[in-house]
Amino acid sequence: MTTTAKLELFGLFAAEIAEAIRPLGLETYRARQIAEWLYKHNVRDFSAMTNLSKDQRVKLDDQFTITQLRQKAVQHSGDGRTSKFLLAFPDDMAVETVLMRQPYGNSVCISTQVGCAMGCTFCASTLGGLARNLTGGEILAQVLYIQELLTLEQQKVDSIVIMGSGEPLANYDNVLRFIRLIHEAYCLNLSYRSITLSTSGLVPEIDRLSQESLPLTLSISLHAPTNELRTRLMPINKRYPLEQVLAAGDRYSAATGRRATYEYTLIAGINDQPSQAAELAVLLKGRLANVNLIPINPVPERGLLRPSPAEVVRFEQLLKAQHINVTVRREMGTDIDAACGQLRHKIILDNG
Repeated sequence: MTTTAKLELFGLFAAEIAEAIRPLGLETYRARQIAEWLYKHNVRDFSAMTNLSKDQRVKLDDQFTITQLRQKAVQHSGDGRTSKFLLAFPDDMAVETVLMRQPYGNSVCISTQVGCAMGCTFCASTLGGLARNLTGGEILAQVLYIQELLTLEQQKVDSIVIMGSGEPLANYDNVLRFIRLIHEAYCLNLSYRSITLSTSGLVPEIDRLSQESLPLTLSISLHAPTNELRTRLMPINKRYPLEQVLAAGDRYSAATGRRATYEYTLIAGINDQPSQAAELAVLLKGRLANVNLIPINPVPERGLLRPSPAEVVRFEQLLKAQHINVTVRREMGTDIDAACGQLRHKIILDNG
């Protein structure tokens, strides 16, 4: 005797929920109620959806399931402003999600894949390779996990950074589902302008994103001012070299009116020299762009070191002298394995 697998409701839009519940005889308007229970009230048990009849709740429980996360580990920074969670899905695959309490509000950094296939030499996320993509619902579940914690403090998620483990644009459809869903009024009603998406530079997907009419902040990982060095640091540069990546950033800015941000991780003795600042300035001069300098969070397995504070300031000032818009990322969570993927690697991969 075979049993039919239950359909996952979490991660569906209200219109999709309406289609799913129609065979059960539930009215269309019930879909919005269910969506609000799932996304606004963080309810994971149909029996708690009290504006539905008991019979309706039993029918839903018989046919559908709801994603639930389990916390495998957590680290809190000494200053209490950063918390890193290792969250597991029902198949025991786990990802990192980070809460950062900023002066301007609470920001959540989320993962889009379990592991990563990009192979960047300075990153912990790629140490174990790519395990699988996350669904739109699994990406959303990370944010709502944090939102539930913040609700206890009468606070909320104010912004989202899609910059955790994984390459978001390599999981394009699921990431866009998440972005559109979290914007819905029956979800968190989060402004698109409060979402930053970071990519290693997948040119076709950047162009596709530019046509979505979403005013997201696009953050592109550059990390080097020459193709030779960028290929050493980021293998993806063999497929999409600097010239193509920068041109795609220009097209994104032209299509959305949003200034692209170029991430530049500073690594001592590798890409932090004055000559490299000058080369970077030449690349970016005249572009609608910002540079975000990131002193590397050292990953023991990589053997790379961060520059001194004085060297970071020198690199920043050299760019400013060439009229490049530049900021240095504020340090948060350096005492809790700040680099993406480090906690997952320590807890899961190191334990086999």
